[in-house]
Amino acid sequence: MAKSPKTKNTSGPKRPRKVAAYELPTREQLLEALAQQDDIKGKRDLAKVFGIRGDLRKPFKAMLNELEGEGVITRTRKTLRRTAALPHVTVLDIPTDADPDDLHAFPAQWNDEEGERPRVRVLVDGRSRVVPAPGDRILARIDAGEDLVPDYTAKPMKVLDKPRRAHIGIVRMDNEGARLIPIDRKQKEMRIPLGDLGEASDGDLVEVDVKMSGRLMIPRARVSTVIGNPRSEGAVSLIAIHNLEIPHVFPASVVREAGEAREATLKGREDWRDLPLITIDPADAKDHDDAVHAAADEDAANPGGFVVTVAIADVAAYVRPGTPLDREAYLRGNSVYFPDRVVPMLPERISNELCSLKEGVPRAALAVRMVMGADGRKKSHSFHRILMRSAAKLSYQQAQAAIDGTPDDQTGPLLEPILKPLWAAYAAMARARDQRGPLDLDLPERKILLDDKGFVRDIRIPERLDAHRLIEEMMIAANVAAAETLEQKRSELLYRVHDEPSSEKLQALREFLGSLDISVKKSDSVRAADFNGILGQARKAGNIEQVSEMVLRSQAQAEYAAENYGHFGLNLDRYAHFTSPIRRYADLIVHRALIRALGLGDDGLTEQEATKLAGIAQHISATERRAMLAERETSDRLLAQYLADRIGAQFDGRISGVTRSGLFIRLLETGADGFIPASTLGQDFYRYVEERQAMIGERSGETFTLGDRVLVRLLEAAPVAGALRFELLSEGKRGNPPSGRRPRKGPSKSYGPKGRRKR
Repeated sequence: MAKSPKTKNTSGPKRPRKVAAYELPTREQLLEALAQQDDIKGKRDLAKVFGIRGDLRKPFKAMLNELEGEGVITRTRKTLRRTAALPHVTVLDIPTDADPDDLHAFPAQWNDEEGERPRVRVLVDGRSRVVPAPGDRILARIDAGEDLVPDYTAKPMKVLDKPRRAHIGIVRMDNEGARLIPIDRKQKEMRIPLGDLGEASDGDLVEVDVKMSGRLMIPRARVSTVIGNPRSEGAVSLIAIHNLEIPHVFPASVVREAGEAREATLKGREDWRDLPLITIDPADAKDHDDAVHAAADEDAANPGGFVVTVAIADVAAYVRPGTPLDREAYLRGNSVYFPDRVVPMLPERISNELCSLKEGVPRAALAVRMVMGADGRKKSHSFHRILMRSAAKLSYQQAQAAIDGTPDDQTGPLLEPILKPLWAAYAAMARARDQRGPLDLDLPERKILLDDKGFVRDIRIPERLDAHRLIEEMMIAANVAAAETLEQKRSELLYRVHDEPSSEKLQALREFLGSLDISVKKSDSVRAADFNGILGQARKAGNIEQVSEMVLRSQAQAEYAAENYGHFGLNLDRYAHFTSPIRRYADLIVHRALIRALGLGDDGLTEQEATKLAGIAQHISATERRAMLAERETSDRLLAQYLADRIGAQFDGRISGVTRSGLFIRLLETGADGFIPASTLGQDFYRYVEERQAMIGERSGETFTLGDRVLVRLLEAAPVAGALRFELLSEGKRGNPPSGRRPRKGPSKSYGPKGRRKR
């Protein structure tokens, strides 16, 4: 029984003053009692403290219900207590469907027994240095206000870079009910109360919400979505989509707006329908957002020069700032490409229809006309808002075959008037590119081909053709022209930037190259051409794979920014993405900026967007990293699934990474990545030598180095996790033990098979 408020108590906080008979306590008195007295467990205890009886019971109960409804107090079973307050600095999650212009968030960690998660307004203005976006996780400073009911506001301190992950796993039934086996090995198993299973059954792949319960904050899972059977068609890419919380279903308002869009007319545009622009894309492409044309320049002042035209689908004409279409495109940031599906940035009505430059169909475009000298350098350029009509839709292979002397019925008539001038212009631009000296790190990319059931049918390395390089070079030139024009007009823009390598990474590269007797200058000021020189030495020495891997690791990651610091890899002072507005929000922003800067319409960049470019850059850089991670994880799962029935088979591979814990192996046949734990290497104790990117036997000097070719046996494949484990069958190169140690004389430590010490 609770003590009387008049009882003297020196061992704890004072009891609240007992109110006069037939008088309700104030809200402040109620909250003070709940905060200070642990022995108040429920409504009855609280009523005794304040002497509530008779006619006061009904208004007293109404007051408690009102406080509970406001979220100030919470009730769990028969226990009543004040809702926990947010700490002054906390981690918040911004919902993916939050309004970008009126952000709100919820605490990332919350005990459900404390009541509903409090809603926090995120304060962002033009002076904010950190500008988060829907879907972000942020570290923020919290202000609760001075009212009885907290009015939480947050000032963002940092956008947390690590992608948010949902909780995905497989349901397993057991004697105690159900548990979740997470697909991410870094997450722990959780119990699923039987009442929270929903429609999930044993073996189902599910997404769950995590609830914290009890004072120990024990996580419990509640099934929110049944994704399907892990081996069902499309499940592999759905794992990444759900796991990384990639928006993949368009809201009804977005679909409705896209459906109401109509084809553009000639109004406000130049008529370029007679210019024979053509599209050159992969054979299986469903959207075509860029078209090209080249012709000899007839200006006598530019002998041997060319006029190169690049036309890009006018997405800005259909996706207007602030509309549902625009908000959804911003939220997604970019399209995500999987072997079995595409999660598009825009609905198909826009991307595959109205903004696809289809052969013979009038389409709206934003075009850049570039005058190139005979040396391939750009002399001038101009932008135009046009109506065009593609003269042909070609694949890379078709166009290349025609140039190589085997045209087909479609490319034959195009060869002399269209294709040969394009290749002549490209030849000049390629000479200018080689003089510029961009980073020449041409690493092969494998393409996974699936069968009708969504399983791997084949893995190929597509042939790299001049047709690919032609389109790339012309797109790069158009992107540079966009950045130059916007700078000349003193317009805000989003740059595509790539910083030079850090001094720490350069030093690590020097140490590694020194172990291979490859010379490199010691200055921290490097250019892309310096790396090309290193790669040239490696080709001659026969260790290009090792060096290419390390050069790649030394590079910074390209990103978007409102401020320019150049593009190191392309060796360009200014660069912006302009050529793919169907699949990248950055390009749409650049289109709008050009429309505004050049007075090409009333649908250009708004003042509100211009003030938020730093935040937009942060957000779309994060969605790009998320997309790359999703694509890589899906490939890993598909390849692990493909190899799961080949346990015990031997494969040729190459060491793609070296860490203290072991070796990462990439199979030459499939490109699949796996791991060999250090404890299973050879008959020695191996030390990780960072400057050599090697594991070296302490007694024998046996060495396994980044890039070494090895023979491995597959021991384990975990398709859902996308993990492979190998056994090393090759012997390493012989060398000196670490730090120049000589092999020990006499008896040595006894190691069992594969390096495990006998017990």
